[in-house]
Amino acid sequence: MTESSPFVVTISRQLGSGGAYLGQRLAKRLKALYLDREIVCRAAQELKMPAKDLEWRDEKVTPRWQSILKSTAYATSWYIPPPLDVPTDETLYNTESDIITRVAQQRTTIVVGRGGYYVLRQHPRCLSIFLHANIDFRQQRVEELYHVSAQKALKLINSIDQDRARYLRKLTGQDCVDARQYHLSLDTSVVGLDKAEDIILAAIHARFGNSEPDC
Repeated sequence: MTESSPFVVTISRQLGSGGAYLGQRLAKRLKALYLDREIVCRAAQELKMPAKDLEWRDEKVTPRWQSILKSTAYATSWYIPPPLDVPTDETLYNTESDIITRVAQQRTTIVVGRGGYYVLRQHPRCLSIFLHANIDFRQQRVEELYHVSAQKALKLINSIDQDRARYLRKLTGQDCVDARQYHLSLDTSVVGLDKAEDIILAAIHARFGNSEPDC
């Protein structure tokens, strides 16, 4: 690959730390493709099912009771309603990983979440970033973004943090908050979102040079 080849930036994030905001800002400034929720939509197309049937499973481990029903529905003599024909966690993860890998080979891309840092760990032109922040900063942003109470914001933060950690631990075997897995780790509550954007851009230029991305 050359300096003009496409590169990819993966953003792993805690809820409320600014991952989606910074991802969209970077994509706009770099004229890059932004991949976040669209990964779920593309996966639904490939798995030939409605996107709404996958959205509730986004970066979550399938509840144990559902996995048990699926595995025992035809192995017991007592009646269990037929399970929905949904992909396993592994199938969904592999489908999303294939999508991320294909897109990253074709054009400069900003990938938010979905274990992108792990999926693309062997990509020669990848910069992986982890965004985190203190709880007060995150709570305030979640309150403002989702128009919820402070109590609801904290509940969302705790729930989604746990869901993402369990999901990535199960599918990758990695601790997603271990900063050693990333090229760059930023506390956005300390540096602020604007400065974080500047730092990431500087890191991109340092790693890939100042050439215009291949869009």
